[in-house]
Amino acid sequence: MSHDARDQPGGPPDIRGHSELERAAIIETSIQQAIRRGEFDDLPGSGKPLEGLDGKSDPDWWIRRKIENENLTGLGPPALSLRVENAELDDRLDGMSRAEDVREALEDFNSRVVSARRQLQGGPPVVTPTREVATEIAAWRTRRAERQAAAKVEPPQPVTPAERPRRRWFGLRR
Repeated sequence: MSHDARDQPGGPPDIRGHSELERAAIIETSIQQAIRRGEFDDLPGSGKPLEGLDGKSDPDWWIRRKIENENLTGLGPPALSLRVENAELDDRLDGMSRAEDVREALEDFNSRVVSARRQLQGGPPVVTPTREVATEIAAWRTRRAERQAAAKVEPPQPVTPAERPRRRWFGLRR
């Protein structure tokens, strides 16, 4: 004989074998008991108005909320995603340590821009410019040299005997 959570006291009631009306009554009773026990107290969003009840009907509300809550990127028309990527491309390139990696990233970006321009799938037009690879690599090298120069810190100055703290021999344990 298998033990189920429905067989244990405090667990969900067994609604198998009941009519639809009986199941509804069992479920409603369970909800009311949970409310009395306080199981619905302090839930997230408690006391706040429900979002999306402004009278506008948006059939894609759930996907918009998922994108916002999960902070998903890379979704949407290529025209918009390429614009965002173009704005963040310099920072991404600055995180790379080799010119070959920068060249590869730029060539990939440019090929996606050209491919998006060729597609006629509707949506906003692709106005993102391609990047000149040689110019961008030179700019990357300049930014990298500036960062390296700024990161160089002067070596610590030697401490003079007058500044050095005195050692106390009498406090040592043996």
